[in-house]
Amino acid sequence: QVQLVESGGGLVQPGGSLRLACAASGSTSSVYSMGWYRQAPGKQRELVASITKDGRTNYGDSVKGRFTISRDNAKMTTSLEMNSLKPEDTAVYYCNAILYDLSVHWGQGTQVTVSS
Repeated sequence: QVQLVESGGGLVQPGGSLRLACAASGSTSSVYSMGWYRQAPGKQRELVASITKDGRTNYGDSVKGRFTISRDNAKMTTSLEMNSLKPEDTAVYYCNAILYDLSVHWGQGTQVTVSS
């Protein structure tokens, strides 16, 4: 089992920046990929970004060039640097971990609101 705890959400103005962090605990040696998903009201949960243990990244089309994901394998943390934020980035952001046994684990979510 892996437990994930997110931090760093909040309210930011359009064009601003925000950094999310996620810390994993438990069977962290089993974690292959970590990432971020988001879900806006009335919409399906969508991929924001993911990163594998060897550093390969994948981004959702809507955030490419604006968001950057990073990972610290020693500390078992992942961070999401979000720049040039838009109102449509408003959502609950969830940290995600996929283990080598293909089980998927989720954090509790953190709210990001982009509004003037």
